[in-house]
Amino acid sequence: MTVFIRQLTGIRFVAAAWVLVYHLQGPLTVIGVMSIPVLSDVIRVGRLGVDLFFALSGFILTYTYLNRLGPRLIAGATLEFWWLRLARVFPVHFVMLNVAGIAVVAQAWLTGVEKDRPWLNPVDYVRQLLLVQEWGPHPERGWNVVAWSLSMEWLAYLCFPLLVLVLFLLHKRVSTAVLVIAWFLVLTPLLVRGAMTGDPYYTSGWGSIIRVLTEFTAGAITYLVVRRLLPDGQNDPTPRVERTATVVSIAMPLLVIAAAVFLGRWSGAQTLETLTDPEAEPLPPYFHLWLVPLLIVWIGALALSRRGQAKWLSTKALVLGGVVSYSLYMTHLVWFGVCRAAMNVLGIEGGILYAVGWALAIAGAFVVAWLMWRIVEEPCRRFMRKAVGVRAVAPEESTVDPDAKSDAPATDR
Repeated sequence: MTVFIRQLTGIRFVAAAWVLVYHLQGPLTVIGVMSIPVLSDVIRVGRLGVDLFFALSGFILTYTYLNRLGPRLIAGATLEFWWLRLARVFPVHFVMLNVAGIAVVAQAWLTGVEKDRPWLNPVDYVRQLLLVQEWGPHPERGWNVVAWSLSMEWLAYLCFPLLVLVLFLLHKRVSTAVLVIAWFLVLTPLLVRGAMTGDPYYTSGWGSIIRVLTEFTAGAITYLVVRRLLPDGQNDPTPRVERTATVVSIAMPLLVIAAAVFLGRWSGAQTLETLTDPEAEPLPPYFHLWLVPLLIVWIGALALSRRGQAKWLSTKALVLGGVVSYSLYMTHLVWFGVCRAAMNVLGIEGGILYAVGWALAIAGAFVVAWLMWRIVEEPCRRFMRKAVGVRAVAPEESTVDPDAKSDAPATDR
């Protein structure tokens, strides 16, 4: 089963890049990119990259821990799991939380413009630090805004030791047909929530928690289904299953694109702000959460495919992109804020200099992400692993870690 991890690491880069361009809709509109048919529709639903992350996390963690945590709840193993997940996400979060706060204060001091930021206070700082800022029916986003999804991931990690007990029972005792039914049932609350209009951010009414728990669990069940489609004890699917999976891995992104175009042109799916205020923040159309099941099926299909997209996503460049994707996701919004402020100071508001400036900003985002991964994320992760007596680089991580020496397979442990 381990051979699929390279292409799923490549997906992480696709997800992060999708979110990145979603956050660039303002500059891309000025440059003219958002006037390009189809491309603009796909960019508008780029926040789905976060949903892709949630489902992928459930898939990979179930692959890694199903047999380690699944049979029974053990306090020591659970605490180690939580610590290793914290080692994976917290160092970059801590750095960017403080960088974002410093950037906001510096901007106000340099420009002399003090915007209303109700979240800029010690209480909200502690909530952000503890990764609980998105919990509850009325979350307060601020500081490094993208960390809202990290708050949701942390909630999923805390729940996982209990969830994996259920997953283990499903794996051992039910048929594949029952697993598929469970998959649909788990996603039903998400589809119901995605049908509601009036809240374009899906934050009210426990929206964020519905997103992460349904998608994370559906990703986990997808792994169980994928495992059933492999011959016993084998890493590779049968030729028939592999051919089918390759076709499905091509069809799913095409369906997502077609659905994005449809939603982008359906007036009933547009938010009121998008329809009435050309200066409003670009928002995705309503109902875009209905595309999430297609993305989760895409993950499963890629896990069983060895050709086409799976091969492309397994290239060194895409795998490296997946390795640094977390740092890219966590740093890009603050970095773009700095770039935007710099261009405002220089009076660059359009034209060729504006396009060149944003091209350099995008290139700079990848450089910043690589530096964050190299200087903060990876060294801190290794240090925290060693602190509890766990190998700095797990054998199963080697194919996604450019510095690892082992040839053993990889996971997101």
